Amino acid sequence: MTERNVLIKVPILARVEGEGALYLEIEKSRIKRLQFSIYEPPRFFEKFLEGRSYTEVPDIVARICGICPVAYQVSAVNALESAFGIDPGPWVTDMRRLLYFGEWIESHALHIHLLAAPDFFGFDSGIAMAKEYPHEVRRGLKLQGLGNELMRLLGARSVHPIGIKVGGFHRAPALADVEQMLAKLQQALPEAEAMVDWIAQIPVPDATQEFDYVALTAKDSTPYYPIENGMLASASGLKLIPETYEQHFTESHAPHSTALWSHLDGAPYLVGPLARLNLNAAHLHGDDARQFSRYAGRFPSRNMFDSMLARGLEICFALREAIRLLQGYAEPTTSCVEVAPQAGVGYGWSEAPRGLLWHRYEVDDEGLITAARIVPPTSQNQARIEADLHHSLLEFGLDHSDDELRLHCEKVVRNYDPCISCATHFLKLTTERR
Repeated sequence: MTERNVLIKVPILARVEGEGALYLEIEKSRIKRLQFSIYEPPRFFEKFLEGRSYTEVPDIVARICGICPVAYQVSAVNALESAFGIDPGPWVTDMRRLLYFGEWIESHALHIHLLAAPDFFGFDSGIAMAKEYPHEVRRGLKLQGLGNELMRLLGARSVHPIGIKVGGFHRAPALADVEQMLAKLQQALPEAEAMVDWIAQIPVPDATQEFDYVALTAKDSTPYYPIENGMLASASGLKLIPETYEQHFTESHAPHSTALWSHLDGAPYLVGPLARLNLNAAHLHGDDARQFSRYAGRFPSRNMFDSMLARGLEICFALREAIRLLQGYAEPTTSCVEVAPQAGVGYGWSEAPRGLLWHRYEVDDEGLITAARIVPPTSQNQARIEADLHHSLLEFGLDHSDDELRLHCEKVVRNYDPCISCATHFLKLTTERR
């Protein structure tokens, strides 16, 4: 590359949900400036929750995202039930976990086969990849559809489900429907295990970095892979409950972005499947542990390209755990507990497919929301994405063509599975040299 400056504006990314931009300025073969920008205007979900009844919150927050609505619902009811001092009981806890597994299976399968894998095989879409890998793509779409079916079992529909309420569920599934779902999950498990073997054989760049990561973990020594609740842990040794989240995590406005950026004690951090597996692999047992042992040499990993394998392993875990829960299913006498609203502040979180999702609500004595705060996973990953882009571009080499740099940036960002509209928007490409 010559000594001239190169200015590359990268509004990128066809295969993510939302829009944004990457601004890259190269001077004398070094990065002078790199800015990961989000430019979707705010949607004000937190603000228009104010004045609403607590009963409306689960259905409203589900509209934040069409890919992971259950995550928003579960984090919300966790927060509101903590404000009201409610324990919905083991049946509700198990069924929320089951519903959540449907979302994990659906979201992970979509990301692996339609968004991420095409990058590693040189295709511009999952449709193009299907011409050469029809069995693999068909298998992935079948798993995605199965996840949607599991969500409908408890949520009545897979997009913006309406089954969850504060205190439990609006109804319990019929035993006959459960038995049909169980048979489908059992049939799909060997296919999912074969999928993981396929993912593990895909060559990925050796791109190890140093970064902190956080995820929910078990509250005690019980073997448990959290999803619908838990204790927050970090690679740096933090152990937090929902009420202490704000003591370490802060949000701020980046001048080049409309989105809030989250930092852990002032530094970028990772949330999502790689963070979860890194922190919770020791809690796997039985067939989950045996499957993981085949790939254990790659974990704990600080190579973000191992995220696709982590998603595949989580699909298998979700299938096995869902099978276990359905095998022990019994219709309850009631699908919810009574709720008596009271004034207070409630905190809740859960593990969305893309990572930690934290909610905080202030409620008056009539159960009306007076203040709300929601921190989604994609906004938590944004500072880490920008740091990753800086690191990986230097590793990749800045002497590549504009198109090669664009494709590399797309692969890096898409690897985080950003659901930008939950928090913001995303990327296309124009290039200017000077």
